Amino acid sequence: MARISVDIEKVKPQKLYQPKIAKIVRIQSWTQMEKLFELAFIDGSELGHKPGQFVEVSIFGIGEAPISISSSPTKKGSFELCVRKVGNLTNALHSLKEGDTVGIRGPFGNGFPLDRLLGKDLLFIGGGIGMVPLRSLINYALDNRKDFRKITILYGCKNPAEFLFCEELEEWEEKADYRETVDSPAGMEWKGNCGVITTLIPPLEFDPNTTYAIVVGPPVMYRFVIRSLKEKNLPDDHIILSLERRMKCGVGKCGHCQIGPYYCCKDGPVFSYSEIKNIKEAL
Repeated sequence: MARISVDIEKVKPQKLYQPKIAKIVRIQSWTQMEKLFELAFIDGSELGHKPGQFVEVSIFGIGEAPISISSSPTKKGSFELCVRKVGNLTNALHSLKEGDTVGIRGPFGNGFPLDRLLGKDLLFIGGGIGMVPLRSLINYALDNRKDFRKITILYGCKNPAEFLFCEELEEWEEKADYRETVDSPAGMEWKGNCGVITTLIPPLEFDPNTTYAIVVGPPVMYRFVIRSLKEKNLPDDHIILSLERRMKCGVGKCGHCQIGPYYCCKDGPVFSYSEIKNIKEAL
């Protein structure tokens, strides 16, 4: 995949450093830890993002944090962020109500390579919270169904209570080859597959020459998923990964997200496996 780093110097200063005010128009709780926030800019403008990009969300007096965009660009008038409660900023965000406002910078980063995926078979592999940025591309592909060949979606969680976007999962099952698994039922009612997400890969039948796998999940998952895909003869440059690793400033200045020669916020967060397979700290 050709690496096109975002030229920060050419981005308008307001979009780069100055947050725009967005109103929370809807909040939906998915789990005890995750909420979906639908936001709209008060000036009526569009976010103008690509699937796989992220924004910096700020709550004045608290700070800011990078958050993946979970909605497709085909959704107009608003955008969605699914946020896990894990720190000061996200805890404060979870305490807000519909009608409250936050600051938004971005979108930042390079998204999924749509030009390379057009006309191809798509294999989405999402683990846990990794489904948040993956959802943006999934819904984009389903909204532009004629532009893609077969669409397969694999989704794995630790237990049934951790699945996100449950209403949409039924729609995905109707429009694509959707398969799900849990590590363990954890005492809950579950009739589906039990096992880690790699257990869903061996039964798949696909042409490695026309298939691209888009993989997003916890770092520990990547090594095993990549190994399973390689056993299916999928080329390195047909494996697309999102490495949202320790991102902070969003503009390649603080150095927190550097992996080898790349900054995740600026050169990524999306990479092909062929680009980062020899960088030890990447996986």
